[in-house]
Amino acid sequence: MAITIEACAVVGERATAMLGAQTPDLRADEALVKVRAVALCTLEQRVFRGGLKVPLPFVGGHEVSGEIAALGDGANPKMLKVGGRVAVRLLHNCGECYYCRTGHTNLCVQAQKKPVREGLYPGPGGLCDYIVVRTSALFPIADALTFEEASLTEPLACCVHSVERAESGFGQDVLVVGGGIMGQMHCMLAKLRGARVILSETDETRRALGLAHGADVAVDPASQDLEEVIRGLTDGRGADVAINTTAIPEVFAQTLHVIGKTGRLVQYSSMHPDGPAPVSPQMLHSSEMVLTGSISPDEVDFFKANRLLNLGIVSVRKLISAAYPLREAQAAFLHAIVPNTFRTIVTD
Repeated sequence: MAITIEACAVVGERATAMLGAQTPDLRADEALVKVRAVALCTLEQRVFRGGLKVPLPFVGGHEVSGEIAALGDGANPKMLKVGGRVAVRLLHNCGECYYCRTGHTNLCVQAQKKPVREGLYPGPGGLCDYIVVRTSALFPIADALTFEEASLTEPLACCVHSVERAESGFGQDVLVVGGGIMGQMHCMLAKLRGARVILSETDETRRALGLAHGADVAVDPASQDLEEVIRGLTDGRGADVAINTTAIPEVFAQTLHVIGKTGRLVQYSSMHPDGPAPVSPQMLHSSEMVLTGSISPDEVDFFKANRLLNLGIVSVRKLISAAYPLREAQAAFLHAIVPNTFRTIVTD
């Protein structure tokens, strides 16, 4: 029997609306999840501001945790049960394209074309009372973990993917550029992999938090020469790894000059607006430097992030700035777009 969803926060340009929706009947491999917490990612913020155009109505929210309200007939009773607390992976992948077949599900060609079930609205769907998902997208969360903390599984998984792409290791020098929420997570993860972590961030509060999250050195690039600091720390070599979490093309270009021979630069953040950055082919030739990117987590990254949070290896408590009930979604978005805010959470 279909269940009526009481409310959804439908994202528009600086506006939210309360609409009713009807859930479809569950298929054998699906679950109905009562959403308990959803974090407002940069994507939702861009839609809210009007910078990212989407067909309306659009239900955002892809950083989600909740409680299983119902299960289809195909659920595994050993792993999932009604009432179970779960983190939800909402990135869509078709499972059939070249990238899915070769293990790169985060690069699925259908990633932005999630099928819309009957009676539901387009979008990832987390900003609703309930959400219908495949049971394979559910990851049980520990009793000690709050729903708010568990909603940050997805962004942590993104950073896990990025640090894996960086291939950082014991005793290496890793530069993290930007001390926002993603930069803070990168500091934690790079430190766990045995690196000396250097954070470049202009904001004093974020630099201090980065030091608390595992950074060994915090640099203010507005008042210090970042390249000079890095060269001084590394006997003139440059960083082994640099991860740029900012969305500023000029910062990407600057970061190129602080990497040593055989170093790796990971462009983590998406660029909005995008812009060119000069790269010297001769520098690549002579240094054997590797330039790469990182976008979205696959299932393995999400599983690892789930484990890191469940086991208490990583704590994201200090990265939650505020929480608002769904009925105050407008206020939540207005808070989320304030500069220097980490994650704002919408709760049930």
